[in-house]
Amino acid sequence: MELDGRKRSAIDPGLRAELEAIVGAGAVVSHRSELKVYECDGWTIEKNAPDLLVMPQSTAQVSALLKTLYRAGVAFVPRGAGTGLSGGCLPVDAPVMICTSRMNRILSVDLANRRVEVQPGVVNLHVTDAVKNQGYFYAPDPSSQSACTIGGNIAENSGGPHTLKYGVTTNHVLGVELVLPDGEVVELGGPAEDKQGYDLAGAVVGAEGTVGIVTRAVLRLTRSPQSYRTMLALFDDVEAATRAVSRIIAAGIVPGAVEMMDRLIMGAVEAAFHVGFPADAGAALIVELDGLAAGLDDHASRAAELMRNAGARSVELARDETQRQLLWKARKRAFGAVGRLAPNYATQDGVVPRTRLPDILREITAIAARYNLQIGNVFHAGDGNIHPIVLYDERDAAQTRRAIEAGRDILKACVAMGGSLTGEHGIGVEKMQEMPLLFSPDDLRVMAELRAVFDPANRSNPGKVLPQPGACVEVAAPRRQVPL
Repeated sequence: MELDGRKRSAIDPGLRAELEAIVGAGAVVSHRSELKVYECDGWTIEKNAPDLLVMPQSTAQVSALLKTLYRAGVAFVPRGAGTGLSGGCLPVDAPVMICTSRMNRILSVDLANRRVEVQPGVVNLHVTDAVKNQGYFYAPDPSSQSACTIGGNIAENSGGPHTLKYGVTTNHVLGVELVLPDGEVVELGGPAEDKQGYDLAGAVVGAEGTVGIVTRAVLRLTRSPQSYRTMLALFDDVEAATRAVSRIIAAGIVPGAVEMMDRLIMGAVEAAFHVGFPADAGAALIVELDGLAAGLDDHASRAAELMRNAGARSVELARDETQRQLLWKARKRAFGAVGRLAPNYATQDGVVPRTRLPDILREITAIAARYNLQIGNVFHAGDGNIHPIVLYDERDAAQTRRAIEAGRDILKACVAMGGSLTGEHGIGVEKMQEMPLLFSPDDLRVMAELRAVFDPANRSNPGKVLPQPGACVEVAAPRRQVPL
C-alpha cells in the first residue's frame, strides 16, 4: 500500500528521524517518483529503487550517517552521478542510498606540487577546467566526463580514451579520505608521491564502493601537452583498422589515444553530429599524438603512413582545434547517438590483447548473428579495451534476455583470448556470474578477506562484485529485478 505517493519503506520511522537530524529533512528523499530516478545507473537492464535516499554535504555528516546505520544493522549503497555501466549503485539488500553529489567542492589546488584536493561529487571535467588556464589537466577522461564524478571514478577505476598513454584513475589518485562502514574516518595514502607500506589507497580505487565511502581525494595533475596532432583514418573494414593499431604501437609510437568506431556506430554519430563520416566506410580510427611540438609532425607522418599501409583509404589531420574538438565530440557522445538505433542498449566492457582485436570483433559479429541482435563497436583500440554496444528493446522480455546472454558470451570470449572481464566499468551486479571464469576459488576468497578488513559486517554495497560461494548469483540477490 502506498500513501501520498510515498514508497512503502522498510526503514523504521525512528531511524529515518535520526538520519534527518544529521542532514536535514530536505536531504532525505522517500517519495516514490523521486526515488525512481535512482533505481538504476547506466546498466538499465536491472532496476530497484532504494527505500530512502540521503544526500550528505560533509565528511562529518557521512560519518554520522554510517554510525547510525551501523548501530541499526542497516546496509547502504553509495552513489555518485549514476553514470556507471555495470549496476554498481543498484540497491541490493541495501535499503539506504547515500548520494555524494552535493559534496562537490574543489578544496584546494596546489600547482607547485601538481595536485588538487576534491570532494567526491566534483564532476571529472571540472577538475581540468579549474587548472587548464595554468597549463595542467586531470588525465583520466571517461566518455561521460562532463557528468561523472570523482567518487564514482574512484569506485570503478575509470579510464577513458587517453588511458593508453596516461593510465587509469588509480595512477592519478595520491590519497583518499575514507569513511568506513562503521563511521570511522581514515586517511589512506596522502600528498606524497612515494608512499611507505601497503598501498591501501590503491585497494580502495576500483573496490566499487564495497569498502566504505570516499569523502575526499588528492589527485595528481598532469602538465598539458605542448601540442597535438589528431587524425581521422577511414577503413573498409574493422580488421584493417585493428591491424593499423598494432603497427603503430609496434613502431614505437605511443599515441595519447587510439579510438575506433565501426560502421553501425559511425552511421549514428554522423546522423547526430555531421562529422563527415562516409556511409560506406567500415571503420574509423581517431589517433591523437601529443607532447612536445618538436618531432610531433614526424610522428604523425609516420603514423599516417603505417595506417595507409595497413589499408586506410584516407587519413586526414585535424586542421585546427575546432576540428579536433568536433572529432572528440563525435567519439565521446557516440553512446548518446546510439539512441537513434534502438530503444535500449547495454554497453559491454571487456579487454583483450591488442593483437586479438580482429579475433574478438569477428566473435562479436558471430554472437550478434547467433542471438539475432545488432551489436555496434566503439572502443579504446590502443589498449584493447572493447565496448560492444548490444542493442535491444526492453519491452520484449525475450530480446532483453538475449541481450544479457550475448554480453556474457562476449566476456567469455575475452577471457578465452587472454583478456579480462572489465577495463573500466567494473563488475557491479552485471558480471559477478562471470568472475569464476577469470579467478579461482582461492582468488575470490582472498578478495573477500580483503574486503572484510574494511567491512567485516558486509554493510557497504552488499551483493556486488564477488559471487556468493556455492550460490547462484541471482538467487543470492533476491531484491534484483532480473528479466526472465
